[in-house]
Amino acid sequence: MNRRVAREEILRRLRGEIAAGRQIVATGAGSGLVARVADRSGVDLIVVYSSGKFRQDGLASIVGALPVANANDVMLELGRERIFPVVRDTPVIGGIYTHDPTRDLDDLLDQMIATGYSGVINFPTVGRIDGGYRADLESLGFGFAQEVEMLRRAAARDLLTLAYVYTPHEAAQMVQAGVDVVVAHGGVTGGGDIGLARTNSLDATVETFNAIFEAARAARDDVVVLTHGGPIITPQDAAEVAARTGAHGFVGASSTERIPIENALKAVYAAFKAGPNG
Repeated sequence: MNRRVAREEILRRLRGEIAAGRQIVATGAGSGLVARVADRSGVDLIVVYSSGKFRQDGLASIVGALPVANANDVMLELGRERIFPVVRDTPVIGGIYTHDPTRDLDDLLDQMIATGYSGVINFPTVGRIDGGYRADLESLGFGFAQEVEMLRRAAARDLLTLAYVYTPHEAAQMVQAGVDVVVAHGGVTGGGDIGLARTNSLDATVETFNAIFEAARAARDDVVVLTHGGPIITPQDAAEVAARTGAHGFVGASSTERIPIENALKAVYAAFKAGPNG
């Protein structure tokens, strides 16, 4: 059974990886099997959020951002029933949907602590939304500022704080609020059976991430910066983006808990079908 890991201990571990020249690796886990393998493979952080459940159900990650389930209940249940029973020492981060007006945020954070979570990330996030709908949400008090405040409250409870951001302004807001880790988000991951068929190019993503990291480091030069999503599908993609942006590592989800499973299962089923003549 996993124990909670104190924020300073997690930061000590992450900074140790950076000092040693190793990439930080975090992975989403929507099942106990993924969490167990990740824990025993040296992953630095395991992230549990609603999209992980849908990935493991064979559905597109974006379903986790749609109103088809209670994202906070999904996160708590996944942690309690599937993740913590099999994870030994890897810190587990929970994705909070900040904007549920029927739930007390402080109570939710306390529930996460009681469940065993060591940190928090803002997912699902309105950062993924743009246009008139985003403007309506912001004007009615369901905006990015509320996610900043949620992470500030989480930090006050000794929880590690990770922030998904899409723009330099969002990055600066989060770092100024004291967030520990900024995760530049490249959008829905491409590749595999249910990923986007077309994403931004790696070059365009690198340009966006460099602007985000510049804003984050201008606000606090010791902030940990990670990448996620979009065209970053393979370890080679993540390494190239890190080399071109100075990122300290990568947060995988589809790229680490869906696509590898799809590929492995296809290969083994084909081998079984081939039989002795294969």
